[in-house]
Amino acid sequence: MAYIGTKPTIGNFQICDAISVVNGQAAYTMQVGSVNVIPQSSSHMIVSLNGTIQKPGGANPSFTVSGSTITFASNLATGDVIDFIQILGDVLDLGVPSDATVTAAKLNNDIISGQTALASEPADTDEFLVSDAGTLKRIDYSLIKGGGITEADQWRLTSPFYTDTDPISANLERIDDASAGQLGSGMSVSSGVWTFPSTGIYLVQARCSITNTTGSESVIYLITHATLDNGSNWDEITRTRASGKNTSYNSYTTNSFVLVDVTDTSNVKLKFSTSSHDSGTAMNGVTDRNETGFLFIKLGDT
Repeated sequence: MAYIGTKPTIGNFQICDAISVVNGQAAYTMQVGSVNVIPQSSSHMIVSLNGTIQKPGGANPSFTVSGSTITFASNLATGDVIDFIQILGDVLDLGVPSDATVTAAKLNNDIISGQTALASEPADTDEFLVSDAGTLKRIDYSLIKGGGITEADQWRLTSPFYTDTDPISANLERIDDASAGQLGSGMSVSSGVWTFPSTGIYLVQARCSITNTTGSESVIYLITHATLDNGSNWDEITRTRASGKNTSYNSYTTNSFVLVDVTDTSNVKLKFSTSSHDSGTAMNGVTDRNETGFLFIKLGDT
């Protein structure tokens, strides 16, 4: 801020520690609380020697200053008394506080007032203040955000099939009932291979419903496979068994679940298959409710 004429003054008034006179010595170190202090100039000081205020500057000054040293115009002698040295401070300059002198007690508890509110989620580069073992540090929002579920998706088989299938690739739909919910962009599937929308730890649940029409006991295994190299190699990670014998076309269900660590969406993928599928047994699927289906929930970051 500019001023016309001399700036208004503001003082940093300090009384120096008592100084003992040494016979035949003119120079003395000024301290406040046993810490050396440096006045802005001799004109920013009031010095009393033997009850007389000393002249700070101009022609024939009574003393001069250099750093934290005051030097009187002549050597002092035994019996002289430096009554006090008062330092007045610089013009509109509060100076730099000494290390560890600005404590919590000197800060108002409303220093973060909320007068300006952030009306949306912080940007990744917005910063927060945290205490790291007692040391105040700043941290980007990107490093602390998260903790909630951001991806949840569910799919189902829309019509039944009767033979082993690897992978299950036809008659799949994202559940579209009026009450259905979804979080995030969701899964995508191509030729029975499922791609995740982002990296993370996913809970994958597969549910199989079968109907036996043969009169004898039948079995279907619903298998979940994972690849880490975009389909060059597949690993069976879950196998669940549905079985039953026909008694008036009874239906049977089975479920599997597994956690999948998706470290790379281009390479970590899933597929589902069936085996031991008796030709007289239907793996159920309809368009208006869940019979056979798949659930994907991202629980957190990898």
